[in-house]
Amino acid sequence: MPLPSPVESPVRASADPQPEAVVAPVSVAYSLPDIICFAHLHWDFVWQRPQHLMSRFAQQGRVFYVEDAFFHADDLVEPHLEIKERQHGLKVLVVHLPNHLRGPEQEAAADQAQFEVLSHYFAEQGISNYLFWYYTPMALGKSRFFKPALTVYDCMDELAAFKFAPPTLREREQELFEKADLVFTGGHTLYEAKRQQHPDAHPFPSSIDKAHFGQARQEMPEPQDQAGIVHPRIGFFGVIDERLDIELLRQLADAHSEWQFVIIGPVVKIDPATLPRQQNVHYLGGKDYQELPAYLRGWDVATLLFADNESTKFISPTKTPEYLAAGRPVVSTPIRDVVRPYGDLNLVQIASTADEFGRAIEKALTQTQDADWRQRTDGYLATISWDQTWDQMVALMTHKLTPVAAPVVGR
Repeated sequence: MPLPSPVESPVRASADPQPEAVVAPVSVAYSLPDIICFAHLHWDFVWQRPQHLMSRFAQQGRVFYVEDAFFHADDLVEPHLEIKERQHGLKVLVVHLPNHLRGPEQEAAADQAQFEVLSHYFAEQGISNYLFWYYTPMALGKSRFFKPALTVYDCMDELAAFKFAPPTLREREQELFEKADLVFTGGHTLYEAKRQQHPDAHPFPSSIDKAHFGQARQEMPEPQDQAGIVHPRIGFFGVIDERLDIELLRQLADAHSEWQFVIIGPVVKIDPATLPRQQNVHYLGGKDYQELPAYLRGWDVATLLFADNESTKFISPTKTPEYLAAGRPVVSTPIRDVVRPYGDLNLVQIASTADEFGRAIEKALTQTQDADWRQRTDGYLATISWDQTWDQMVALMTHKLTPVAAPVVGR
């Protein structure tokens, strides 16, 4: 059963690969086995943590990104593999299966079919020395009988708290903890929960491509669908799902008709009819990753409109540093990994209620003139990047793969 797509990405679903310019050439060489990444996110749907990291790995070696199986509507299709090439030669692998293998009752048979198709492809490609990188424990069904040199679980979200999560997910995660050599987490709050379950866990919070989002500080053409919206503009980008605080947005729009709320991102897992429809709320749909700086440049304040529920308890929103890199003042609900460090450092304003949020936006509307805030923000952003995250992960994996020299025994 496929997992729902996490938040953190406003990009539009597309069959076209993201442009090569998304990832700058990496400067550190390393030697790792082939990387086989098992993910619940389609490579072409969102551009976020998996894409940032795997694109960097692909510049130094072979990377195979295995998505969930695609089930056809009929039973005549033989199990087979679809292969798509993306950034730096990265291969996206999708196993196609017949309809009769769909459903929980057929899960074991579907996993076996995927195992056989992948085994054949690995042998054909000479993939014999490889490491496994998991984003979803549900991929264990099709992969548990392989023999990777190293197993990494990059736990970017508490997937079991997501809407429509498979009932066996927690059980599979425990199995993955037993198999994993290293566990990385997408934030500090998630790390505090997972470090109790694995002895070699490391926090790697959401990071930033500063050069990309920093384009919003320069002159850029105004996107046509945003150009006609008057100021002040209060923006949000991200997947619009159960984590968006719909009621907060509704109350803000009612209380502040003088503000225009620009919402960017695809609507998934919730009924679009439940979204606020006031005249000052503008839904512009999903946008390509490359387009986001131009939209951000036209906003007066950026927001993190997250609800307080189980699905947001462990999130570490990538959009926080992305907003700041674009030079936008930010107001957020009290998401723990936003409060720590951004709220504590007074880089982002934190507000719980609609009244507090409104007052915080009013303050933020003048914050671009605050030279001290800009200096402190840029000082903090200089300490994080996806390149730094990638380097640190590589060092940990290389250490795990390096044989320990046997002690010399005297005669």
